[in-house]
Amino acid sequence: MRKFLVAAVAASTLLLGAPAPASADPPKPVPSVLPPGWSFGAGSLTWTSEEVIPPGDARVEFWSGDRLLGHARPAADLRTFVLPGGARGRLTDLQVRIGGERVDAAAPTTRQRRAATAPATLPDLPATAVDPGVKGPYATTTGEYTLPGVKLSTYPSPVEMQAVVVAPKGAPGARPLAVFLHGRHWSCFAGDDLNSISLEWPCPAGSQPVPSHRGYLQAQELLASQGYVTVSISANGVNAQDLADTDGGAQARSSLVRMHLDRWAGWSGSGRAEAPAIVRAAPRADLSRVFLMGHSRGGEGVNRAAVDSLDPPAHDDYRGRVRWTIRGLLLIGPTLFGQNPQPDVPSATILPGCDGDVSDLQGQMFVDATRGVSSGRALHSALYMIGANHNFFNTEWTPGQAAGPAIDDFRREGDPLCTPGPGAVRLTAAQQQTAGATYIAAAARLFALGDDRARPLLDGTGVRAPSAGPVRVLSHAIGANRTAAVVPDETLGVRNARLCDQVPAAAEDSCISPDDPVMRSPHFVSLTVPEPGRKVVALDGGVTAALTPAKALPVAGSRALAMRLIVPPNAPATGFAVTVIDDRGRRADLGTATVAGLPGSDWTRSHWAQEVRLPLPAGVRSVARLEITPRGDGPAWLIDAWGWRPGTPAPRPADLNRIDVGEITVDEGDSGTDSYTVRVTSKGPRTATVRLSVVDGRTYRATSWVAEVKPGTSVIPVPVSVPGNTTYGGDRRWTVVAKAIRGVVVGDYDGGVVVREDEPAPEATITPSATAAEGSPLTWTITLSAAVDDFTYLIFLPQSPASGPELSSTDLDPQWFTENSGEDPEPSRPLSGSGLQPFVEVPTGTTSVQLSMPTVADGQAEGAEHTRLEGLLFLPGAWDPVLLPPVDGAVTD
Repeated sequence: MRKFLVAAVAASTLLLGAPAPASADPPKPVPSVLPPGWSFGAGSLTWTSEEVIPPGDARVEFWSGDRLLGHARPAADLRTFVLPGGARGRLTDLQVRIGGERVDAAAPTTRQRRAATAPATLPDLPATAVDPGVKGPYATTTGEYTLPGVKLSTYPSPVEMQAVVVAPKGAPGARPLAVFLHGRHWSCFAGDDLNSISLEWPCPAGSQPVPSHRGYLQAQELLASQGYVTVSISANGVNAQDLADTDGGAQARSSLVRMHLDRWAGWSGSGRAEAPAIVRAAPRADLSRVFLMGHSRGGEGVNRAAVDSLDPPAHDDYRGRVRWTIRGLLLIGPTLFGQNPQPDVPSATILPGCDGDVSDLQGQMFVDATRGVSSGRALHSALYMIGANHNFFNTEWTPGQAAGPAIDDFRREGDPLCTPGPGAVRLTAAQQQTAGATYIAAAARLFALGDDRARPLLDGTGVRAPSAGPVRVLSHAIGANRTAAVVPDETLGVRNARLCDQVPAAAEDSCISPDDPVMRSPHFVSLTVPEPGRKVVALDGGVTAALTPAKALPVAGSRALAMRLIVPPNAPATGFAVTVIDDRGRRADLGTATVAGLPGSDWTRSHWAQEVRLPLPAGVRSVARLEITPRGDGPAWLIDAWGWRPGTPAPRPADLNRIDVGEITVDEGDSGTDSYTVRVTSKGPRTATVRLSVVDGRTYRATSWVAEVKPGTSVIPVPVSVPGNTTYGGDRRWTVVAKAIRGVVVGDYDGGVVVREDEPAPEATITPSATAAEGSPLTWTITLSAAVDDFTYLIFLPQSPASGPELSSTDLDPQWFTENSGEDPEPSRPLSGSGLQPFVEVPTGTTSVQLSMPTVADGQAEGAEHTRLEGLLFLPGAWDPVLLPPVDGAVTD
């Protein structure tokens, strides 16, 4: 388990996902009386770890119960994480999550499901006929190029144009081009330990850039030996600056990839004489056969490059024309914050079973979120690699191989599956890198070369590549030669089963367990909560479920019924008896499919759907009803079912609409409710549908609906209602999010309305002094010049008094002292040397509150004792607290 000692912070965010102001130094935390491990800091919610938290690809999220407060950014020390803005609502059950996992000191150490070793019932997979991991016939050559940096996004510093090239020697003709993009890692290091790393660009004096782009040489050399020209590009400048982007840097990474592709298009044509030496030493690249590999945020970046190549954005850092064709993507542990994959570019996504960074495995959405968006001809595959972590696919992120400091990202201690040790299923770095290279080569072979013999490794057929050694990789897919049989939605008729939401409005409505609020399945990763329309069928053991689509779905020509089914982690092999009834009422008993639970522990996302296929008799031409009977006692879940036949058709990208969400800034106003229109721009010839969501800037509740886009529509107006008033509440943001449903791709998915507070912040006055006899409370009155309309509070810090003896911890009511300090009053010590920091909330609409400090009578003649308190007023939306004049108190015998 990660050893985090959380110190820090206060107020929630004013802009969901917005970065804090840049700061070289973290704000100094102020202790607090919030739950242990939390404290108030300089106008922000700040979390500080006992150890360095290395920059990763998942976002650091602050939560109050089930309410996302926002995405925090690291300070320069990489221990402190800052969430900007003033308090938004009462803060209760404060949590820190990274990749869906709680990592703060109060995180539960045990869960309802107990860890177990891998079940022995998982069958051995037969070997594939063609092994893409076998080295090819060509020798290789390696070199690097460095070009002038480029301006991206709003970043203050140029981003490097640097790459390592590995190419075949003597390969005839123009060769397919494979481009690699690493993920988000620390950008610089100055020594051998984590205390020397930083997330800065350019790297400060005395440090050097992390060569993350050199971390895939094994895969590059494998592909080059098979005849590909490969290039792995550096993105340290994006990693160090992408906190300025609400999309996590996806657009910037897309621009960087396309700028490199533009250079390669020139170097493979008339500009070859000006190309770098390593490029001239390589065969010409065939820009009509481009394959992209993206790791982590690099995965989301290359996906955005595919979106932007087929449907260029209106506003773009890359201003050239598209002179290439992207044939496919291989994504390793990717992020997909916006859940908008390119549906017509084939993809394969590796989901590491022991991922300790993007641990929610949100890359599953590269498969699930393409369903129904376009024609469905492109194959989209998920590859669950048992025992793999996030980092070790890149040698520069692997201890013992990296030039600088490196870590194992799975840092939970004592996990029987993923903590290295006897009986664990964790892979060694060498095993993981070899398997990664093999499946990169498989995807390149299928997508860039069109060799269908590689497809069974990716599409759920259930075979293994011998060159990957003992590594077990399970696959499922949608698209290609599949036709829908049962795709759960609101129209599906369900009997003896439950049609439930994958992203429910409340934890008790979870498809998995009401006791598991984070819904530990990659299929249930949320974009907004709730998110209607994403459904799954929950099955009960021993009960025959009857599923009836709204209309019979044709499956003529299909050889098998392919189903994606989930059983609980570590479950024994479970049989599923399946019967199909067609539109003529004819029954066909297909037999029994068997699924065993994936290895799972308290810290893995092992509720993952496995693909099973049952042959379809030639006479079955449609599915009017599907009957499924789980033979085991436990629960199971059906994601979907498809008519399947072999082969990989050419994707033929459709002419989809493109949607981008805009943002406006307005003043709040003094009364009533103003309605603003966010311009969601659309271009394209289709009738399309998109899900739009608005997150209220006051309540954080999400409202979503499906909008239909008519042909020729250029703007979808999204109304946002913003109440005005004459009370101060700080700036707020009403967030608008778009997600593709059908006939559309989404580029800029996050926008909305930034509402500027137009009232002055109230001023505060406080009683300068208070006197009380022993046993009576010291009381001060705080008065605001005007009421506020959101959560406001004060923190008081004891100082040494101007004169006389100081009150001690044992002079105060012991329970009150403990509640306001988190400490025991014994041994007795001056208040200025204790952790005392009384907290006072100012209720909305109130202008006067009191701080009352109860004292105790000790029966000793001591004379007057004194205290001095410095007050900090935290107003909503304010970056810094208001420092109040110090107040004095005296207690007499």
